[in-house]
Amino acid sequence: MTLKEDTHADEPFHPDEDAGMHPDELQQHLHRVQLVLAHSRAVEEAVGAGDSDSEPPALALPTPEHAAELRAQLDALHPADIAYILEALPLEERLYVWNLVKADRDGDILLEVSDAVRESLIEAMAPHELKAAAETLDADELADLAPDLPPEVIEDVFKALSSDEREQLRAAMSYDEGSVGALMDFDLVTVREDVSLEVVLRYLRRFDELPDHTDKLFVIDREEHLVGILTLETLLISDPDTEVSEVMWREPKVTFSANDAASDAVQAFERYDLVSAPVVDRSNKLIGRLTVADVVDFIREESEAEILNQAGLREEEDVFASVWDSVKNRWSWLAINLVTAFIASRVIGAFEGSIEKLVALAALMPIVAGIGGNSGNQTITMIVRAIAIGQVEQSALKRLMKKELGVALFNGLVWGGLLGVLAWWLYGKISLGLVMTAAMTLNLLLAACAGVLIPMLRQRFGNDPAIGSSVMITALTDSGGFFIFLGLATLFLI
Repeated sequence: MTLKEDTHADEPFHPDEDAGMHPDELQQHLHRVQLVLAHSRAVEEAVGAGDSDSEPPALALPTPEHAAELRAQLDALHPADIAYILEALPLEERLYVWNLVKADRDGDILLEVSDAVRESLIEAMAPHELKAAAETLDADELADLAPDLPPEVIEDVFKALSSDEREQLRAAMSYDEGSVGALMDFDLVTVREDVSLEVVLRYLRRFDELPDHTDKLFVIDREEHLVGILTLETLLISDPDTEVSEVMWREPKVTFSANDAASDAVQAFERYDLVSAPVVDRSNKLIGRLTVADVVDFIREESEAEILNQAGLREEEDVFASVWDSVKNRWSWLAINLVTAFIASRVIGAFEGSIEKLVALAALMPIVAGIGGNSGNQTITMIVRAIAIGQVEQSALKRLMKKELGVALFNGLVWGGLLGVLAWWLYGKISLGLVMTAAMTLNLLLAACAGVLIPMLRQRFGNDPAIGSSVMITALTDSGGFFIFLGLATLFLI
């Protein structure tokens, strides 16, 4: 187990959280880290070569000067940039660099790294280190990290929280993943409607800093019910003697319930260009807020998950994970793909006699299957995207099917006709060209049906419409394309 050094934990660090870094500059930081580690390995290998009785360690430790250089470089970086560097390093180097990070920044960095990398870092930390890292986080942030922490650590952290923080943590962990409640932030500023703007300004000056992405203040009554919002713009340009009730918006443009779907919130933020929005319970009591940062994080996670799901991966994978971990992540859909490939091979095997009599079939049938798979993936991508942004309901199934069949028919006749002419020109048989055109058209129609039905049916039965979609559509268009083309050729050419 690698323990983090605490020798520099008491040194103050106040990074500019809003300071961004150009991707090229971040790559330069990563390159410098890799150069220092590579130089250390080279030195150790040279020393090991001169001492044949000893074996060099898997990772040579940098000299104190190099370690100080790495530490200074890391101290100047944003937690998200450190997370990027950790994700780009093999496990042993990652753990060494992680040990150089200031202990009071552990929590922020653990929130930024991918799930797979976070797991490797947590495994290398002692319980007291995990507890210290968790205690630096707010309740909503701790709720994101809690599922990955050992139960005993969560229990110790929970005991150390104040009663209000405990209630916030319980609430944050009680909401379903993918809901607004699971994303919302408890850090917000509230005011009363019966005070003047001058009082509000004096109140704000007492803060060391405002919560991130504060573009409005939330106006509540004595029971903490939301009665309106006061934008910072209104606060700054209005007469300080004016009461809040006179300039506040009594009906916020958008208000969310904690149980609303996060995907619906994403659409609202995009549609109305929101920076933050209030979250209320059933009695209209203000319980938190949703910020654009939370929404962007959700969009990124959903986009990454969709890409992985379409490729048949069960979860995000550390690129430097062990062989066994990678195998466990990838085996399920590979097994399904093996079955579908075997079925396709048996379809071809059933027409071996036809292929022997007309060798041209072997050269042309991959074209039919390939074009069908490409067309099917185009259809399924459009449908999955439309479902994700809420543009498609189950009632639209027939209309979508009619439209996609029309597109497939047009493409089949045009591109299938072109391929038919080429087949006729290459092999001198007009009948082969006609079969090619018919097979292409029928397979594109099959791809259109599958591209609409697969995601729509998966959604109807409560499943993610994107999971394994590309695998299923490819299997159908391969087997179907081979069967249609070889079947038509057997009927009309042999």
